[in-house]
Amino acid sequence: MSASTVTPRSVGIDFGTTNSVVALSNDTGDADLVDFAAPSGTSAVFRSALCFWQEERKRGGLAHEAGPWAISEFLEFPQGSRFLQSFKSVAANPAFEHATLFEKRLRFEELGRIFLEHLVGHSGEALRHLPDRIVVGRPVRYVGARPDEALARTRYDAMFAWLERPVHYVYEPIGAAFSFASRLADPATLLVADFGGGTSDFSIVRVNAPGAARRCEPLGSAGIGIAGDRFDYRIMDHLVLPLLGKGGTYKSFDKVLEIPPGHFADFGDWSRLAMMRNRRTLEQLARLKHGATDPAAIDRMIAVVEHELGFGLYEAVGRLKRTLSGCEAGEFRFESDFLTIEAQVSRGEFESWIAPDLQRIGETVDAALAGAALRPDEIDHVFLTGGSSLIPAVRVLFERRFGEGRIATGDELTSIAHGLALIGQSADLDDWLATDPG
Repeated sequence: MSASTVTPRSVGIDFGTTNSVVALSNDTGDADLVDFAAPSGTSAVFRSALCFWQEERKRGGLAHEAGPWAISEFLEFPQGSRFLQSFKSVAANPAFEHATLFEKRLRFEELGRIFLEHLVGHSGEALRHLPDRIVVGRPVRYVGARPDEALARTRYDAMFAWLERPVHYVYEPIGAAFSFASRLADPATLLVADFGGGTSDFSIVRVNAPGAARRCEPLGSAGIGIAGDRFDYRIMDHLVLPLLGKGGTYKSFDKVLEIPPGHFADFGDWSRLAMMRNRRTLEQLARLKHGATDPAAIDRMIAVVEHELGFGLYEAVGRLKRTLSGCEAGEFRFESDFLTIEAQVSRGEFESWIAPDLQRIGETVDAALAGAALRPDEIDHVFLTGGSSLIPAVRVLFERRFGEGRIATGDELTSIAHGLALIGQSADLDDWLATDPG
């Protein structure tokens, strides 16, 4: 679908941890996706990434790009740039105050405004004249052990204020539910499972027949801060981090101690990994190397940080994950001047690594059912959306609860934005807004 040339009634924005998508409602009552003429080809998917580099001619001496253009800039000059991905994951984190980019400090909302500036700019004419109704998706539960919803809302408000329009927030799986409901001709009870980069969210809605006063009615929801990024980290933890010193030891005052796991925590979060390249962190790693039993391993970790190898490592992780979604085994392969890793991984191994995460996801699905006072056999359709819904073990989790015949997929990366734009056309929009944090 391409963006309509008719002035839209509403816009739906799926600001995702890994990817962002925008849809515009049209005069037929449907919604069209906004396409971006990216360097690698036109796509409706805009990578949630930022790249910064120093440039004297720019205001403040700092130039920037977003989306696939950010990736192109980073790959062209990785040593002279700073690459940020998944920055949405810190929205509800009180410990995150700012990102230090060269000599400049940027708060979450400033990063968000820069991201929106480029997203709108790269849309061509599609987003030049925004409608008054802007509907933005938000997770049912934000990432983090103790996410601060009120803080996330404040940061979102400050970020989206750049659009200079009132913004309405709707749970992301509700957006996907509206999109899926447009396929249905009969009443049904629908469970939507949205697997993003940072969170897995579940909503249950009653879909009424087309033409009903209310097409959808919310029944219950639940969410958990476990999704694609956590699965990626499991691969990193088993294949990469042992080569960088995790599980190793160091000497301190004639004692041999295990290297603290805190040194490796940032490898599980893109937003923090990109920030490790600073003088303080590199000095800490240099001291660790001096006392390490295996200094070569710490040398490799320093190389990953100092030479910005994180992007390439996670690209290799993503390739393996996608391969294992379609094959019983795959090769993890990463090559650089400083680190080379090759490993064969079976789907069974990967599934064993993410088994604890799948168990917690299953428990969250059960919580959503309990909140709606429904049994699994009372769900007519289960719509799986988001990139991680393509992982076979994720699908099996739902097949065991609901039966294979009730599972539906499709438009995994775009259904939320499409549905948010449809919700924006609703006369009862207020009924769909996410609950304000208390």
